[in-house]
Amino acid sequence: MSKKTAAIDIAEATRLEMYRSQYRLREAEQRAFDLFLQNLVKGTSHLSLGQEAIAAGFATAMQPGDLTFCTYRGHAHTLARGVSVEKVLGELMSRDNGLMRGKGGSMHLTSVEHGVMGSYAIIGAHLCIACGAAWRAQYQGKSDVTTCFFGDGTTNIGAFHEALNFAVIWKLPVVFVCENNLYMEYTPIKDVTAVAQPAADRASAYGLERILIDGNDADVVYQTAQKAYARARAGEGPSLIECLTYRHSGHSRADPAKYRPKGELEKWKESDPVKTYRARLLAQGIKASVLDEIERVVKAEVDAAEVACKASPLPPDEIMFTDVYADGGCAWRN
Repeated sequence: MSKKTAAIDIAEATRLEMYRSQYRLREAEQRAFDLFLQNLVKGTSHLSLGQEAIAAGFATAMQPGDLTFCTYRGHAHTLARGVSVEKVLGELMSRDNGLMRGKGGSMHLTSVEHGVMGSYAIIGAHLCIACGAAWRAQYQGKSDVTTCFFGDGTTNIGAFHEALNFAVIWKLPVVFVCENNLYMEYTPIKDVTAVAQPAADRASAYGLERILIDGNDADVVYQTAQKAYARARAGEGPSLIECLTYRHSGHSRADPAKYRPKGELEKWKESDPVKTYRARLLAQGIKASVLDEIERVVKAEVDAAEVACKASPLPPDEIMFTDVYADGGCAWRN
């Protein structure tokens, strides 16, 4: 699959859904940033501004029951699977109406109901867990596929190689997706990696196809995801997909991103996934009024979520020690 793969045969309704998803992710995360500046989001968080096409494309290609594993940069993937903006913003604001009643925060978003099996703050930790989820599907004869998203820096972690090897040996129904935004925190990935493409160039070591795509093109992402999911459901094993993208902000709220070369951000913003996708839809004959209505509905959802979260109380003290163990409590049993 080349980076310039042409996107064809995607229904208009699907394209409109992917635009809605991308615009929704952009508005929700921008609102999260605004709330942080109001001192309503404590600690730090990691935004996906500029990377929306990956979450939107893969989520749109998924089927109900498919599973998502993601990193601490997981707001977009959580929202893309259908979790409400209110639940996500509430969690970021540590409010009782949050996804986990304010106890998890930005880096631990989880919604089993929506197939979101957690955001993981430990680099590479979730790749092996994703293999376990896929092995469960294989063992039980289920048709669901697990998708595991991770950053470019994860490709230099041992768990990356262990998970790929295990998945290939067992032909697991799992899709590994590297969101290569060029930087592993503050360090350019190219400065510390022996190959140019940290995921795609290593695929052959595990007998996998080299797949490198434009991660800012939702159509290309969607089509690539469809092929990988069809392969997994057919029992043909895992795929490793590297998506080239770029984050518009720093690694986290504490990062001003002064390490980036002058003009790099501006150049990447020319391929802003939300703006370029809107332009594509207009060029294909979709009326501006249709897109305007999508944007109006999304903005209304985000506005309502902000109001609800600001009005929600903090979680009550009595739930502080609940949900520590599987039985819902905190008492240690041996």
